[in-house]
Amino acid sequence: MEIIKTEEAAAKKITLQLVGWLDTLAAPELEAAVEELDEASLEKVVMDLEKLEYISSSGLRQFVAAYKKLRNKLVFRNVSDNIMGILKTTGLDKRLVFE
Repeated sequence: MEIIKTEEAAAKKITLQLVGWLDTLAAPELEAAVEELDEASLEKVVMDLEKLEYISSSGLRQFVAAYKKLRNKLVFRNVSDNIMGILKTTGLDKRLVFE
């Protein structure tokens, strides 16, 4: 998996675009990317899932961890029907915020 990070300093916003598979091997990458964020200096963190092809339970765990850390600053964008189906099955669609 690849994580493309885009910063908009003036807007205090960071976008993390996830590309490929978010599985057991890639989950630590997302964990590290989220951990390095300074949530105190940010107003918004966007996870762009347009190019996310697959998510495993390890990836879902990282979404939950990001939600716990960032709360009302985290939004998900461009969620495919396939990924949204998984989020609905797990009930995460009721916790996470989507644009």
